[in-house]
Amino acid sequence: MSDTPFGFGLPPEEPEDGDEGKKKDQQSGGEQGPANLFGFGLPGAGGFGGPGADNPLAAMFGSLNPTDLGAAFQQLGQMLSYEGGPVNWDMAKQIARQTVSQGTSDGVKDASVGPAERTAVQEAVRLADLWLDDATSLPSGSGTAVAWSRAEWVEATLPAWQELVDPVAERVGAAMGDVLPEEMQAMAGPLIGMMRSMGGAMFGTQIGQAVGVLAGEVVGSTDIGLPLGPAGKAALLPVNVDAFGKDLGVPKDEVRLYLALREAAHQRLFAHVPWLRSHLFGAVDGYARGIKVDTAKLEDVVGQFDPQNPEQLQDALQQGMFQPEDTPEQKTALARLETALALVEGWVDAVVHAAAKPRLSSADALRETLRRRRATGGPAEQTFATLIGLELRPRRLRDASRLWASLTDARGVDGRDALWAHPDMLPTATDLDDPDGFVHREQLDFSELDKMLGEAASGSGEKPNLHKDTEDGKGDDTE
Repeated sequence: MSDTPFGFGLPPEEPEDGDEGKKKDQQSGGEQGPANLFGFGLPGAGGFGGPGADNPLAAMFGSLNPTDLGAAFQQLGQMLSYEGGPVNWDMAKQIARQTVSQGTSDGVKDASVGPAERTAVQEAVRLADLWLDDATSLPSGSGTAVAWSRAEWVEATLPAWQELVDPVAERVGAAMGDVLPEEMQAMAGPLIGMMRSMGGAMFGTQIGQAVGVLAGEVVGSTDIGLPLGPAGKAALLPVNVDAFGKDLGVPKDEVRLYLALREAAHQRLFAHVPWLRSHLFGAVDGYARGIKVDTAKLEDVVGQFDPQNPEQLQDALQQGMFQPEDTPEQKTALARLETALALVEGWVDAVVHAAAKPRLSSADALRETLRRRRATGGPAEQTFATLIGLELRPRRLRDASRLWASLTDARGVDGRDALWAHPDMLPTATDLDDPDGFVHREQLDFSELDKMLGEAASGSGEKPNLHKDTEDGKGDDTE
């Protein structure tokens, strides 16, 4: 990735003559203070053509040549005319596609997937599913196997990114209007709308740039532990699979097959554990709801906003505007998310290793490479860390993998996979500290519980009170 976060330009440098230079710049109509809201002159105060007013458009575009001027006006029009949600997803898609078309830093360009590559991916996923049949009781979840270009990955995953990012962006959009004094909100209504439009564009630009960079690195649709693609589609990106295996000293077919095993294992889990997707996305949303916007910093940004320097908004988004609240609820939400990601990735790691170890000589090396790749993070983790202070990284992947392996030894494949029947049956963060204690603990049988509820409902029309002991203080029906 470039040194400049998400491809944005750096803020203007300070004048060489320090504070004196700033004063001269302000006198010449450059940077303006908070009294001149958003950098525009107000009617009756020398603004909009009055004495001493500036022409922000001339200042913004005056130095451009005619060709660049047309493009700049087009981009400005897109920013200010946007009236959708908190993120301009049309712009995000456009930026992501542009980023993909530029290629990765190592010079590898995107390319359309040919028939031979599609066939190779389909055969790898088909073989992977056969091997996984011996390693898990969950049936295949790959209705189709597809080979995507980077651009196709962008198109297929944007809906999931929208679901993940919109809740936080909505908080920022609302905060932009709330930081103004009430007496100024009516007067500045159009400008607030402009700010929100530009905020949507800034978010769209950031997300688009990050998704475009991520498209140059991912090898499938589940790299970050979340189902980003359409349900039932096991996807690999041949150009990125080749780049991933380039310096590993492992045959290309083995690399493709191992990555197909991981993709197919994720698909089985998400297809046959119906509550899992909403559980993961809900954990992200629950954490996001605990994020508070640094209103003091936002007030400073809005009060001094200068249309000649729109980078101020994007700088604010990148430099700690979002702060997780140090509350028990927020800590619980973070622990819930980190544990869920670790359990998903740990299960996939254990199942894939069980399937690959007897068949691939490179299984151990590929496993360790993938573990390190997830541990060090990448654009996805950086995107969320920047936007909402959240890293989508399974910090306890190795602990979770060991726990799942121990469960396999103690209870067999069926007993291990039966824990996915209900979220309350899964190990907790505490259980990752004491895997032996969890492995040998008696587990609630939710299938029998559901059967009892069904029989009671059909017989009497009422469900039994399963919480009676709990209410009396004599017991508890949770772990």
